[in-house]
Amino acid sequence: MKMGRRLVGRLAATPDSAVPDLPFLHRALLLPLFSAASVAFRLSLLLFPSRPRRILPVPVLSVGNLTWGGNGKTPMVDFLARSFHRIGVSPLLLTRGYAGADESRMLSRRLSGTSAKIGVGADRADVATSILTKYGYHHAFRGDKIKIGPSAQNKIGVAILDDGMQHRSLLRDVDIVMVNALTPWGNTHFIPRGPMREPLTAIGRADIVVIHHANMVSEEQLKTIVSTVQDSGATCPVFFSKLVPSHIFEVNQPLQRLPLDVLHGVIVLCVSAIGCPDAFIHSVKQIGPLKIDRLDFSDHHFFSAHDLQLMQDTLRKLVDQHKNEVAVLVTEKDYDRDPDALRTLDAKVWVLSSSLQIIPLKEQGDSEFMRKVMEIIAANGRAKLQGES
Repeated sequence: MKMGRRLVGRLAATPDSAVPDLPFLHRALLLPLFSAASVAFRLSLLLFPSRPRRILPVPVLSVGNLTWGGNGKTPMVDFLARSFHRIGVSPLLLTRGYAGADESRMLSRRLSGTSAKIGVGADRADVATSILTKYGYHHAFRGDKIKIGPSAQNKIGVAILDDGMQHRSLLRDVDIVMVNALTPWGNTHFIPRGPMREPLTAIGRADIVVIHHANMVSEEQLKTIVSTVQDSGATCPVFFSKLVPSHIFEVNQPLQRLPLDVLHGVIVLCVSAIGCPDAFIHSVKQIGPLKIDRLDFSDHHFFSAHDLQLMQDTLRKLVDQHKNEVAVLVTEKDYDRDPDALRTLDAKVWVLSSSLQIIPLKEQGDSEFMRKVMEIIAANGRAKLQGES
């Protein structure tokens, strides 16, 4: 399974000009893999219109993307959940629990002090129905206003789909599409030949597009991405986001909040198994450790005994080379995927905690983003009422 993911990852990252340089086995697998994926995708397009869409009694927001990995979906779900909690609306988060459920574990830990509920399962409509039945729901959005009465306490007012763009069996009120500014469309091929899950024209379904990691590319690159989004049929507003480090905690103390400057003067070995490791490295560089080394693994990878030994050997070499303190630094997703494995390392292991922030460009920001979300919920709510009358 791990070898298969690595192979698909390598094929997806290979530009057309470099295909002849791939090993023979990789090239031999390319055509049948691509053909099978293409047939499955076209079949899903044919079958989708005939499938009834399930409707929940609360507004549904979908956070998704056109490509796999590193687009900021889960940080956006966390951002939305906190934003709704702050205004008194209890959110229900719906996630598949894919590949070890690291996203759902991370969200559960980060949102433990809020009114958020989390449902995990492939059939998110059934999961949502079960949780809504257990906790109850209320109609928090009345036109352009939010009404929270005493009877609404702990009842769910909104549902948020994590990785929901291709989960089209559930009717949604707001489609938020995340785009990774570092590799917006990859090599433009479909999985497994590339990272694309749908054609670019599918972005026309978006109500809001968010270009993530926008702080890591030039203004010219951002203009090109926005132009591509608009040329592909999207007429919706475009926002820009970034991950902002907030604090660090030791692997044995998840409630700890160490200041970021604990990294100053320290040699750091960054270990990650996420979709966009370069963004992690960029954040760490901004904090300013003495030196950074890195070990990157494929997205959602579980650290094996061999991987842990590799980390230990790398740490030993760094200590011998620099005669200085060396610490392992991981992302929250890596921590929540398997904290026990990280605790076996004979070294200081820290976790970098970060949150998504809407970049305040052209009078945009966190508040304006949420106003736009509320506006779309209100508009779709009125449309539903007109359709029922």
